[in-house]
Amino acid sequence: MSAAEENPNADRKDGEEEDRFLLSSPQSRPSTSPQSDGGEYEEEVAYESSEKITVVDDSAASDGCDYSAGAIAGYSLLWLLMWATAMGLLIQLLAARVGVATGKHLAELCREEYPYWAGVLLWVMAEVALIGADIQEVIGSAIAIKILSNGVLPLWAGVIITASDCFMFLFLENYGVRKLEAVFAVLISTMALSFAWMFADTRPSGKELMLGLLVPKLSSKTIRQAVGVVGCVIMPHNVFLHSALVQSRKIDPDKKGHVREALNYYSIECSVALIVSFMINLFVTTVFAKGFYGTKQANSIGLVNAGQYLEEKYGGGLLPILYIWGIGLLAAGQSSTITGTYAGQFIMGGFLNLRLKKWMRALITRSFAIVPTMIVALIFNRSETSLDVLNEWLNVLQSIQIPFALIPLLTLVSKDQVMGVFKVGQTLERVAWTVAALVIVINGYLLLDFFIAEVNGLLFGFVVCTGTAAYVAFIVYLISYGGGLPSSLFNLIRTKGFGYTRT
Repeated sequence: MSAAEENPNADRKDGEEEDRFLLSSPQSRPSTSPQSDGGEYEEEVAYESSEKITVVDDSAASDGCDYSAGAIAGYSLLWLLMWATAMGLLIQLLAARVGVATGKHLAELCREEYPYWAGVLLWVMAEVALIGADIQEVIGSAIAIKILSNGVLPLWAGVIITASDCFMFLFLENYGVRKLEAVFAVLISTMALSFAWMFADTRPSGKELMLGLLVPKLSSKTIRQAVGVVGCVIMPHNVFLHSALVQSRKIDPDKKGHVREALNYYSIECSVALIVSFMINLFVTTVFAKGFYGTKQANSIGLVNAGQYLEEKYGGGLLPILYIWGIGLLAAGQSSTITGTYAGQFIMGGFLNLRLKKWMRALITRSFAIVPTMIVALIFNRSETSLDVLNEWLNVLQSIQIPFALIPLLTLVSKDQVMGVFKVGQTLERVAWTVAALVIVINGYLLLDFFIAEVNGLLFGFVVCTGTAAYVAFIVYLISYGGGLPSSLFNLIRTKGFGYTRT
């Protein structure tokens, strides 16, 4: 059944050549996933079980956004954390909608819908974003291992341990998804309990906390931290990941009732996961706000020394807060690294159409991230300052990549030919594009601020300007390709004579 047959209104725009072109294209119609065709490509199934793993990826604790925001901005950015989480929920729900309604995940759809060269560029961007996030998460875990071993294990040893245990978790999947779910439950519970313990132990101000959540406040001194809060909640590789995880249940996209039921359940699961993530981020931010806001140490706190500052501020107690921080940081890093492992498999497998056994694909995709991480750990393990500088550059790298996940997602979820009757309505489409524009503008500010501070020299400036021009041109291409704007705005532009003609 074609998209037009499923949706009588699909071809309501008479005379639109590109719509008729896509309606006649078999590869762009909603289709079933490999799970539903008798298991012909068993290695491409996301999970063998009919159950779904709900992943809480709380990377903000391991990449330094929460404690930096708390120490420098105090409680004033909690409202932004709450609304950034809400925006992240909307994006995750749209990613789930694409995966359920089409039977394909976002990377696969990008490979089919965009020209080959654009698909390759999107793959490169997604891989770069994933490598950047993985470096932060693996180093965060390695720092936690160093803390918990009292410095016996150096950073590079922690990186090797973190890289190895991801394969152990993947191996657990062969014994049933319930075993892997149990591991995630332990990690998430450990992370939540550790940071909740810190929250209870330090006793932040309840009044200041509520004011921070309910009263929007932003000053010129905290804009960089505000941008970091948004960037840590909305991460590019998670957009690809959530469009793939929803396919772990065998749902026929042609059965509208089943798809709607699945979307309702996924909405509940995503909401619960984001609420847990928000509470963890809230705990970490308020602990550092209580202890360091307005102090001389606020601007010098980094990922490496954050635990030591906590120990000096709050002391030992029954269980020293340094070790509580280390346990929570380790759980956060492990959880985020595992989700990065799965995201890497889906990104590479979808964009390149790999037909490999799961263990081979995991080895290849994991090596893409771990090898650069090992090199970085060895190079930057000379001082705390160098790791903090690296962390800033990696946050910028994440910001650069966000449009290359959001724009394809919003373009595809708004197309009749891809989504059929499950295409989003005009109101939700406009809201989603507004959210995406806000996220891109916010991160664009970070890039501008960072490059003004860091770019020195004529040659370096020329390279950055050239790269920026190419970067903006590709974003404009992605938005214009196939009408990747809210339909009313795109139709207005087209009627003025600026329509895009597909060749």
